[in-house]
Amino acid sequence: MASRIASRLLRRSSPTLGLLRSYTHVRNYSSQLSVGPQSSKLTRRNNYFPNASPYQLWSRSFASDNGDKFEAVVPFMGESVTDGTLANFLKKPGDRVEADEAIAQIETDKVTIDVSSPEAGVIEKFIASEGDTVTPGTIVAIVSKSAAPAETHVAPSEEAPQKESPPVKAEEKSPKAEEKPTKVEPPKKQAPKPTPSKTSPTEPQLPPKERERRVAMPRLRKRIANRLKDSQNTFAMLTTFNEVDMTNLMKLRSDYKDEFVKKHGVKLGLMSCFVKAAVSGLQNQPIVNAVIDGDDIIYRDYVDVSVAVGTSKGLVVPVIRDADTMNFADIEKGINNLAKKATEGALSIDEMAGGTFTISNGGVYGSLISTPIINPPQSAILGMHSIVQRPVVVDGSILARPMMYLALTYDHRLIDGREAVYFLRRIKDVVEDPRRLLLDI
Repeated sequence: MASRIASRLLRRSSPTLGLLRSYTHVRNYSSQLSVGPQSSKLTRRNNYFPNASPYQLWSRSFASDNGDKFEAVVPFMGESVTDGTLANFLKKPGDRVEADEAIAQIETDKVTIDVSSPEAGVIEKFIASEGDTVTPGTIVAIVSKSAAPAETHVAPSEEAPQKESPPVKAEEKSPKAEEKPTKVEPPKKQAPKPTPSKTSPTEPQLPPKERERRVAMPRLRKRIANRLKDSQNTFAMLTTFNEVDMTNLMKLRSDYKDEFVKKHGVKLGLMSCFVKAAVSGLQNQPIVNAVIDGDDIIYRDYVDVSVAVGTSKGLVVPVIRDADTMNFADIEKGINNLAKKATEGALSIDEMAGGTFTISNGGVYGSLISTPIINPPQSAILGMHSIVQRPVVVDGSILARPMMYLALTYDHRLIDGREAVYFLRRIKDVVEDPRRLLLDI
């Protein structure tokens, strides 16, 4: 009994202890990139509880005094993401939810993040509204364990039959005194409407405002717009072109596609070969894999290839880490996994951070040729395009061959035309004769 009384007095006199206990459900992590002195490759580590005061942490759920109600809060969104927009609710008040079930979505500059229910129960009410700017720890909804799910309500006309009007008394049935007829005045003649003035032939005929729609720009689209404009303002961009004969690569793919799937469980695509060709080109021309940092040049002795993926919400660029250490099967699996996550909006911040070189394949949409824009803070980007049968001269004969235009946009402040052309020529040689990758020639 004495120990219980002492415990209660301690809790009353020290609210800080109770506050710290309420943070036992903190679920927070961050990814940090560090470069060790002995290795130039990036190392990643997960830190649960960054260096911050316990008062700055937010928890996965907050319980009320009776332990019945819980608060669903915005989770940690990454070190580089400070806020987001409450895009939409996936549930409504009165809905039954399970623990960790998503009830709302937060749209950030880079990814879409779910706000999950901390416990199983019924959504009692929403605290935030769609379109609100929220930060990690913001309360979004209240979830109650004991509340009953909302029931389907019957329309008022169906709940009960209409009440009959009370009977009219005898005194009310007696006729009222005859009213005098109201004098009706004849309608006044309206003045003729002025004829509209004829529009001057020089004035533009603009469509009416009723045919236009103004909507708020999504945060992801704002981020894309800002990054592309920053890239245009920062880099001295120049694009060089070449064309590649896809005959041998397509034959290689056709000959071994069944055996490749049987052994590795993934289809052999063209992208893995272009990634391997890009790795070979970057190793032959390290300046293309470098980047300007102030007055210095940073040479990166690893290759992280960013692959541009178009989604319904915008362009995202997930990264294939250490592509220089991967084989064809590993690259294909990595691309498929990242593309699936991108389509589902499930990419994490870490999966899109970094990257030393980007490959964009506009050919999947039918693009014949383009000039891609550099993805900062990289120094070059390779553009692939559609494969088209074109007449080419082979050993003195004109033949129809599957041809693709390649485009390399590079930062001319760092990369000279000589290195850019050599790099693109290396990709052409490897794609046209994949045996070069095996022999490393």
